[in-house]
Amino acid sequence: MKRSTQITAIWIAVGLGLAALLLSTPAATGQAPPSAGFWLATGALALLAMQSIRRMAAIEGGRLVGLLTAALFGIWTVYFWQLLVVAFEVPRVLLPPPSLILRAMAEHGAMLWGDFVQTVLKAVLLGWALGSGLGFAVAVAIDRMPFLQRGLLPLASLTSTIPLVAVAPIAVMWFGFEWQSKAAVVVLMTFFPMLVSTLAGLKAAGKLERELMFSYAASYGRTLLALRLPAALPFMFAALKVNATLALIGAIVAEFFGSPTSGLGFRISTEASRMNMALVWGAIVVAAVTGSLAYAVLVQLERRAAFWHPSVRAA
Repeated sequence: MKRSTQITAIWIAVGLGLAALLLSTPAATGQAPPSAGFWLATGALALLAMQSIRRMAAIEGGRLVGLLTAALFGIWTVYFWQLLVVAFEVPRVLLPPPSLILRAMAEHGAMLWGDFVQTVLKAVLLGWALGSGLGFAVAVAIDRMPFLQRGLLPLASLTSTIPLVAVAPIAVMWFGFEWQSKAAVVVLMTFFPMLVSTLAGLKAAGKLERELMFSYAASYGRTLLALRLPAALPFMFAALKVNATLALIGAIVAEFFGSPTSGLGFRISTEASRMNMALVWGAIVVAAVTGSLAYAVLVQLERRAAFWHPSVRAA
């Protein structure tokens, strides 16, 4: 281990140790008002945290160091959130401390799991797959038959301009209060990004490569599979990553306009009306972690499917 890495590890260990000591003080637990010494220690710890993150980011170690740096930054962010919210006595209705959010998630774990299944495993996954698949199929059809571009592209563009708050109640009327109506909203939201990105990707193949395939008398299908689809992979994965976020947002918002007794959007809306903000933030944490994991999985799939592309090799 290099000396700089050892020094960075010492900085991190010292910082985390001092953070644990400061978190056990009466001011940090809400048992006493914060003193001048407490604020001085908090400022010094913030400087120490910034220095440890800066030193961690300067280490050359590839993706692992990047992940560790992001994790360290997240730990310090949550730590100071907890420390400052308690020290300033921020009302829990405005911003609950992370400890209270974690407690609410632990107490209502089964309920949040049911919400996750209702929103993500049913509405989001199915809607994301159908919307992206339809966008891809229509893009290939337009590319194969250019006359469709004049009719289908304006209609597809029109679907992307329809407000979500207007579509959600209509979808509930058409498909009912269950997850099918939320999946329909997700399909509408994810269709156009996949369509546009796939069309752009199909045109990304080089002119010389296309002429070479033509000189070999390759059919449209052969050219599509051997040349144009591989060239379009980075564009398609970009759309899939964008759609993963759009799908989650669309399903949660759609649940505000009608839902059974489960779902992340239903839980956020219901618990917010009861001023149970700790559980509201718990549902938000579940949604945020789900979106982040979905994005990370798609990034890894892209690295394996399009490893040859310069945009992937340079990452």
